[in-house]
Amino acid sequence: MLYIPGNNPAMLQQGGVYGADGILLDLEDAVALNQKDAARILVSHMLQHIDYDTCEVTVRVNHIDTPFGEEDLHAIVPLQPHALRLPKVETADELQRILDIVHKIEEEHDLPHDQMKLHVMIETALGVENVYKLARFSPRIDAISIGGQDLAADMQLVKSNDGIGIDYARKQIVMAAKACKIDVFDTVYVDVDDEEGLRVEAEYIKKLGFTGKAIINPRQIEIVNDVFTPTEKEIRKAAKIYKAFERNTAEGIGVFAVDGKMVDAPVVQRAIRVLEMADVDLSTL
Repeated sequence: MLYIPGNNPAMLQQGGVYGADGILLDLEDAVALNQKDAARILVSHMLQHIDYDTCEVTVRVNHIDTPFGEEDLHAIVPLQPHALRLPKVETADELQRILDIVHKIEEEHDLPHDQMKLHVMIETALGVENVYKLARFSPRIDAISIGGQDLAADMQLVKSNDGIGIDYARKQIVMAAKACKIDVFDTVYVDVDDEEGLRVEAEYIKKLGFTGKAIINPRQIEIVNDVFTPTEKEIRKAAKIYKAFERNTAEGIGVFAVDGKMVDAPVVQRAIRVLEMADVDLSTL
């Protein structure tokens, strides 16, 4: 998911061609205070006139307690991007306030309450401790994410490249997302020149169970895609497991072996997930 500053017209216009699975049009931290109104107008215009093709479009609004948050909602909600990203969420009461405003705006524009999704950002220690309650608060929430820079500041630590300081938070957030069966996105890697560091971090957070990673520069897309895209070897192995599963299921066999290793339901589900990520049509196997 590529962050694009809401006051950068060139990047906003070209957002769909960079190759990211999703773009995040940012009205919050990437925009200076004196540019907030201009960014809101620009992003609203782009949403109405630019075709981002198959790229999922999310807009990060300002926090509801800032002078800009509610104005952002009134400008963006009627345009119904794929999702709104809500920064620095800490409590269920806060989420309810936002949902009430969103629903009211949708009713005013005769819009459904189940089309535009919500992404909750966890960026404080309190948010981490409440993350499961936040993740399950509404069926409109289909993703949560960690904001590493703000979380590090809230915890009064310097965010290091090894990520040790926010490791507990990462794991807590992933667990909450998995419990609620929603997506979970990792924080950005701020050193755009350190490609090896980005790869190492992406490989680590993939092992933790993250769905994907936020990025701040188009140069980072290829590396993250490479880490998260199944390899040919993984695809062949998954296809072999799935075909064996289909064959054994037809014969009433629930547990079987592939290449000398036991295969049961969890192994099959992982194989199916690999094939889905590789856009393999299961009916063709």
